Amino acid sequence: MKTLLHVCCAPCANQCIDLLRSEGQELTAYWYNPNIHPFTEYRARRNCLRDYAGTIALPLVERDDYGLRPFVRAVAEDIEGRCVKCYEMRLFAAAEYAAQNGYDSFSSSLFISPYQNHELLKELGERAADEFHVRFQYRDFRPLFRAGQERARELGFYIQKYCGCVFSEQERYLKPSKIIR
Repeated sequence: MKTLLHVCCAPCANQCIDLLRSEGQELTAYWYNPNIHPFTEYRARRNCLRDYAGTIALPLVERDDYGLRPFVRAVAEDIEGRCVKCYEMRLFAAAEYAAQNGYDSFSSSLFISPYQNHELLKELGERAADEFHVRFQYRDFRPLFRAGQERARELGFYIQKYCGCVFSEQERYLKPSKIIR
């Protein structure tokens, strides 16, 4: 099966890649993450993935457009509910690319994180699959999360401290009572 794997970062992707490849899936990584800010964070995650993909002979497709303005416009009216737009932007882009380029299915490394809303991600993945007529491959990779983080440290990967958007960074470093809403 030819699968497009949306990748949020190399630390989250390494175990997903290993598992899917062990099942005989032909993988291509897909980088599209307009939610990641600031630019230095975006570049660090992207470059780490580029380097890793090169070492494991993983084809990598980059939709490399730093999306600060489109992302902020998309979430400005509902910053607390921003994850819906964030997931939607990335999963729909992956589904569209998969459908237009002959992939049998698509998935995302986001499904390894215990910090993500899996039910929402799954629902949006299924909607994207329906819209673009390509199979969505839901996998609960969460049991592999710790192993992926350990491997990332062993390989010297850049490991981020927050989900990706500036709002999640703020929440990571400030107590909720100090965030002006």
